[in-house]
Amino acid sequence: MKDNNWKDRLSVVYSTNPDYQYQQKKEEERATLPPQKQNLIVAIEKKNRGGKTVTLVKGFIGTEDDLAELGKKLKTKCGVGGSAKEGEIIIQGEFKTRIADLLKEWGYRVKISR
Repeated sequence: MKDNNWKDRLSVVYSTNPDYQYQQKKEEERATLPPQKQNLIVAIEKKNRGGKTVTLVKGFIGTEDDLAELGKKLKTKCGVGGSAKEGEIIIQGEFKTRIADLLKEWGYRVKISR
């Protein structure tokens, strides 16, 4: 009964049916598109980051595992930290051209945002 979290059922109305089984809707993860079909946007951002500059890679379509793997490869190649979540990769520092070149080398379609 690990999946029986009461917080997930807050909006469910009480049922008098003794055989009723609550079933959650599960979001399907979209399959990861091949690199040739990905349209990634590379941008620099400073807002809401305490004055620190980060490089963002937006537009990734695929599973969270594949996004994390791509983020890890980029962080390793740049030698910095960062994170990957919700279809976006955040790399600490200003590496816009380097990341764009790496992504193009790996077969991704890249647009550099100003």
